[in-house]
Amino acid sequence: MYSAIARNKRNTVLIILLFLVIIGGLGWLANVIYGRDSYTILIVTIVVAALYAWFQYYAASSQAVLMSGAVPIEKADNPRLWNIVENLSITTGSPMPKVYIVNDPAPNAFATGRDPQHAVVAATTGLLDIMDDAELEGVMAHELGHVRNYDIRVSMIVFGLVVAVGFIADMFLRMAFFGGFNNRGNNNSGGGGGGNPVVLVFGLVAIIVAPLVATMVQMAISRQREYLADATGAMTTRHPDALASALEKLAAYGRPMRKQNSSMAHLWIADPLKPSLMSRLFSTHPPIPERVERLRKIGGEF
Repeated sequence: MYSAIARNKRNTVLIILLFLVIIGGLGWLANVIYGRDSYTILIVTIVVAALYAWFQYYAASSQAVLMSGAVPIEKADNPRLWNIVENLSITTGSPMPKVYIVNDPAPNAFATGRDPQHAVVAATTGLLDIMDDAELEGVMAHELGHVRNYDIRVSMIVFGLVVAVGFIADMFLRMAFFGGFNNRGNNNSGGGGGGNPVVLVFGLVAIIVAPLVATMVQMAISRQREYLADATGAMTTRHPDALASALEKLAAYGRPMRKQNSSMAHLWIADPLKPSLMSRLFSTHPPIPERVERLRKIGGEF
């Protein structure tokens, strides 16, 4: 159990370091092609991306609630869901989060919040209909695991890095098409590598591929956080088989959400988007059979 959590944390750190390598590589490439001025572009881009990520860090919870159509509830509105969330909060020593319900027949749930003091958990009516109490507890423990593990913080850091990579790549491509390469290449005093066609071709390929690589890395981080939340939820309830059973029901009865938004897809316990080849390739969630297998293995350790 604890080794699974530690392994996922290490993997997340390594993936974030890979992001930094991608940005650093683009910066180095820009310096070779454009000369010293590229450092200004790189610094400005990273600062803008960081400011945007900072804004999203504080606004993400409200945006997620609005985009999902979630409605806040009190204990009297749904005692079953409220009591399960309250008991889990007491068990983990965490503050009671705000509880929401989404009127949607698709079984799903999500959590958000920059820290346990500003947490939100939500479940769809479809989830409440098909889960028994033990399974619902497993799902809510998974969602509270995201909050306890500060996954929203990790997501916002990665999101800022993705924005930085995309912004840098877009800027360099625009400069290439509008003559940035040629202008620098004809300036011998600029110190750039624009006169070398091999460098130009390599640079264009790297600039085009970098955002795609960054997006795939972002998906990998999201998948790692799902595994970690599964392990955290199993450790909380001491009943990983219940969460495994809940995931199997999600696979059997799952359907796309009525209100779909790719920007918050990673928040849900199961992929809320309509399945397609591209959505499977860039899925924010690991395959449910793999998650169930890990949970069954964890159950054998108790």
